[in-house]
Amino acid sequence: MKNRIFAFALIFVFFVLKTNAQTSFQVTVKGKGSPILLFAGFGCSGELWNETVAELSKNNECHIFTFAGFGGVPAIETPWLSTIKDEVIQYVKTKKLKKPTLMGHSLGGTLSLWLASLEKEMFKQLIIVDALPCSAALMIPNYKGEKIPYENPRNKMMMDMDKTAFENMNKQMIGFMCKNKEKQPVIVNWMNMIDRKTYVYGYVDMLNLDLREEIAKISVPVTILAATSPDLATVQKTYNTQYEKLPSVKIHYAENAAHFVMYDQPEWFMKKLKEIL
Repeated sequence: MKNRIFAFALIFVFFVLKTNAQTSFQVTVKGKGSPILLFAGFGCSGELWNETVAELSKNNECHIFTFAGFGGVPAIETPWLSTIKDEVIQYVKTKKLKKPTLMGHSLGGTLSLWLASLEKEMFKQLIIVDALPCSAALMIPNYKGEKIPYENPRNKMMMDMDKTAFENMNKQMIGFMCKNKEKQPVIVNWMNMIDRKTYVYGYVDMLNLDLREEIAKISVPVTILAATSPDLATVQKTYNTQYEKLPSVKIHYAENAAHFVMYDQPEWFMKKLKEIL
């Protein structure tokens, strides 16, 4: 009888640990001080923030996230992005982090907006690096929030694409997204490492997230460090339209910078971070 009770207790503990464990990301912590959660963009490793963390960790406790399917972190099943969102909230509670700052690039910035719209008292502020509340509106004319299914012709083509074509696509894409030629191969390598299902279906998760109305619920300061490629007028129009429901947002535009602002204008980027923090 005692053996049965002991065995049952072990199973129960295992179940609790398993259900409470974070599986959708891996985190590296560096430095001491006020906490900052750093989220990289789609496909990128948390190593994206290496130069940033080298400076910020002098006065802050930096929690650097790499999401499932990226940077060698094991993939998870769908829904991918909502699982990440839920587990980040649980991570903050479990670690008992007091009012962390959220810093996110691209997808990581959109995730930050989502978190702050749901948890109004949990975070101190948001630093968004070239990210929008609705990525799909950039790609789909007159987008009204229609959901994209996981199974569609484009996704099938992406899943069936051979390794060479996949890597060539990533190289061409990153050439437009980062002007810093020394960093381009680094980013391309991260993109080539992505678990293919995460690349395809995780991207659908991102496109299906429309926060243009939800951002009105955000009650903490939001600062955006934005690229100016392809041109400032076009970028400003996009940001003003997408952030219409968050009129208090502060936007700073980096001259001669594409999507990877921290690589294209590193001195400007670090100066702005220090001013914000």
